[in-house]
Amino acid sequence: MSTPPDETVAARISRTLADRIIAGALAPGERLRQDHIAEEFGASHVPVREAFRRLEAQGLAVSIPRRGVRVASFDLNEVKEVAQMRAALETLALRHAVPHLTPAILDQAEQATAFGDTCKDVRSWEEANRTFHRLLLTPCRMPRLLSSIADLQAASARFLFAAWRSTWDARTDHDHRAILAALRQGKSDIALATLTRHVLRVGTPVAAGAKARQPVPLG
Repeated sequence: MSTPPDETVAARISRTLADRIIAGALAPGERLRQDHIAEEFGASHVPVREAFRRLEAQGLAVSIPRRGVRVASFDLNEVKEVAQMRAALETLALRHAVPHLTPAILDQAEQATAFGDTCKDVRSWEEANRTFHRLLLTPCRMPRLLSSIADLQAASARFLFAAWRSTWDARTDHDHRAILAALRQGKSDIALATLTRHVLRVGTPVAAGAKARQPVPLG
């Protein structure tokens, strides 16, 4: 795992723990022990506490009085909420990004989709999928909006890994290609509508998986 330039210790700890939570290496309800994490990263407790606050802001951890900080659980309502929020915010971002999209950006997004079609595991596919969305949305030039979308995509990735970890099959993303085709043809309304349906549709099997689960108690 490469370390971004100028990354603070707290940011590095929160990023690493977020990756573990999203991938399922840290299970819902599992306690995040401040002493152990500080020792692992060779850090004081100050950046570890800051990392915990970042994880809580992302919805990946919760602080429980007298029981410490634990990995957050999730349920069907949260899966639906995240999908609906992503659909609304990503559509808004794409609307503002459209005037700034270039053929080169669309070509890169197409390459990301083509790579995703060949992925043999859900984690690789999710990375390719997120690259596709990032390429199309970043030109909106709205950093706060993009930051909120990134947090929601991280939550979506966690749901995806939980639902599809053992049942993943390579798949072709027809929605991505439809979005790209509409953008190349200057049909932004069709691209926006397709993106909205796409984000909601991707959440459907995840919601089905969540419905079969019982929320993990944090007590």
